[in-house]
Amino acid sequence: MFHKKRRWHCLSGQEPTELDKKVMYWEQKGKLVPTRDLIKTPEQIEGIRRSGVVNTGCLDEVARQIHAGMNTQEIDDICMQYCKDHNAIPACLGYDGFPKSVCTSINEVVCHGIPKEEDVLEEGDIVNVDMTTIVDGYYADASRMFVIGKTTPEKERLVRVARECLEAGMEAAKPYCFVGDIGHAVQRHAEKNGYSVVRDLCGHGVGLKFHEEPEVVHYGHRGQGMLIVPGMVFTIEPMINMGTYEVFIDADDPYEWEVITGDELPSAQWEHTFVMTENGVEILTY
Repeated sequence: MFHKKRRWHCLSGQEPTELDKKVMYWEQKGKLVPTRDLIKTPEQIEGIRRSGVVNTGCLDEVARQIHAGMNTQEIDDICMQYCKDHNAIPACLGYDGFPKSVCTSINEVVCHGIPKEEDVLEEGDIVNVDMTTIVDGYYADASRMFVIGKTTPEKERLVRVARECLEAGMEAAKPYCFVGDIGHAVQRHAEKNGYSVVRDLCGHGVGLKFHEEPEVVHYGHRGQGMLIVPGMVFTIEPMINMGTYEVFIDADDPYEWEVITGDELPSAQWEHTFVMTENGVEILTY
């Protein structure tokens, strides 16, 4: 008889803790559970928190300076200089060939927009700025939407509902919940408001690496996906589209990074890095 290889192990020579018992209960039920190395130590969480402070400061500086008429390369310059001034490394720079320090995604660009001098922000644009910083080897990842001047009511509503989708995912993220609980809450709120959730991209574990387990999908059913337990650090970052959830890679992008909505209608996204605690999630990128 085939036995599934156990993913969770109690610490050698110690009696099972309450955490061990709860994880093994769900494992025996056939659920996907984390490996112990996904549980961050208090020292690691503090390191990620320090990186989160820098990440937040960087996005605050973008918020202070962003305006119509500037190009997205200027946003990249702001982020690069902020990292230099705070002994941080921009994680995006050079990651799988990505050429810049930050992602700047305008209107129909869902994510991974590459900063360029020719991409000039115009009145009415909505733009996502997605920054990941490394401080002393620890990663923190967050993104914000910015509305340039006065935009249409339709774009304003999309940006607002996208943020509400993040908040719905946060509320669904409880200790010993499943990734699917988060995705279900996000999808339900998006579709209730007439929007769709991108399915080709997801949130992820983070902290000691840029991308770790689990994959945090933003759609689906309760009880599916990996069990989330106290000590795990991950992002929730729903990409909410005004039209279809389908996306494509810009054929004119030589780096093959920029993801665009299939119908070229606008998209919006908000993101935070969270640590799961015994009382729910704590945001590490405020």
